[in-house]
Amino acid sequence: MAVVTPLARPLLASAFVTSGVQTIQHPEMLADLAAPVALAIAERVPGLPRDAAALVRLNGVVHVAAGALLAVGRLPRLSALTLAASLVPTTLAAHAYWKESDPGKRAQSRIGFFKNMSMLGGLLLAAAERPRPRDRVARAGSRFCRRTAQMTTKKTP
Repeated sequence: MAVVTPLARPLLASAFVTSGVQTIQHPEMLADLAAPVALAIAERVPGLPRDAAALVRLNGVVHVAAGALLAVGRLPRLSALTLAASLVPTTLAAHAYWKESDPGKRAQSRIGFFKNMSMLGGLLLAAAERPRPRDRVARAGSRFCRRTAQMTTKKTP
């Protein structure tokens, strides 16, 4: 896992950072699609704007910030949980395939829904990952430093 994690986190985060940047720059592209879910959430959460475009832009900011933190390994569990929490309403707004009547659009939306569910699974794995214990070399180095410090502070008779 030690080799996989530093590679997997940026790969998982890349989709959120790139889509977040696009969403920040052009929130109007998704505002109409996101409005039903976004405004329903805004009604229940105090302090959120009541404008769909502003909510979409805010979601883009969350994706960029949490994605960047996850990519560099800073607060990885918190950033993964933040992305997971924001992915659920995003998925419900953009990929409600069960509402589509056109078979082509329904199939495309179903693919997007399950892609997001796969990403949600990856985020939950990242959030559940415990910080790994320091490796043997680090432990040996710490032990050496402690012993050296103890030896140098002992008084010789």
